[in-house]
Amino acid sequence: MMVEPFRREDIAAFLALAAAEGWLAEAWEFEFLLTVFPEGCFCVRDASGGGCGFVTAIRHGRSGWIGNLIVAQQMRGCGVGRLLFRHALAALQACGTETIWLTASKSGRALYERHGFSRVDTIIRWTAGGRQRHTAQSIPSGSVVSSVSVSAIDSLAWGDRRDELLEVVRGRGRLLLEETGFMVIQPCGGAVQFGPFTALDSDTAARLFNQALDSVPHGFRVYIDAPASNRAAFRFYNRKALQVSGSTELMYAGARPAYQPEMLYGLATMGSCG
Repeated sequence: MMVEPFRREDIAAFLALAAAEGWLAEAWEFEFLLTVFPEGCFCVRDASGGGCGFVTAIRHGRSGWIGNLIVAQQMRGCGVGRLLFRHALAALQACGTETIWLTASKSGRALYERHGFSRVDTIIRWTAGGRQRHTAQSIPSGSVVSSVSVSAIDSLAWGDRRDELLEVVRGRGRLLLEETGFMVIQPCGGAVQFGPFTALDSDTAARLFNQALDSVPHGFRVYIDAPASNRAAFRFYNRKALQVSGSTELMYAGARPAYQPEMLYGLATMGSCG
């Protein structure tokens, strides 16, 4: 069983596996990951040379993320996932990453715990519908706003700077910005994602959320991945009648992060980069 680099021509194969599992994934994310940290992205191939297992990683300053670990159904139980995970973990450790994050399903948690990962939170996926009642249209993209305040607010929640990730999601989405918070509204296939979404207080978060939901055409589905330990977010999303559609466990290994979930109302990606 050979582990090889994840290449751009493998993106279509990954997306096919992800679609079969019901994952929310788009090509832009892999173009980004393969540009900024290709040494942490791996693939296992079957006898025909096609990709049958994948994993990605990204480094943010002192921290990093492992994500997109997927194995084709017919290859499960053969150690493919464990092998891919170890390669991504070694790539982040080799570049001096102090803290490594990931989100785990219930079935995957034991593997990560064996490699020193500890649960720090639960990430809940919330869903809602847009409130703007006119013909559905594409979500506008592009934001010409200084990234200084966005990066500073984001780093308060995660304890690290994630400038490359913030830049790419701002470029493909629409930024809502206040002095004490921000949100990016991103297209997500035929739906919309709210995130990254960080605010220093719940009043700011409520204003940003309402403004965002009012701008999403009726008929579009909205997704938000938010930490359960942000009790203000949990209460607010319940009051707004958002529905819970799933959850994963947020885990880390290495140096304990300066993580402040009370500021974090939505992650930047659907489980792969934080």
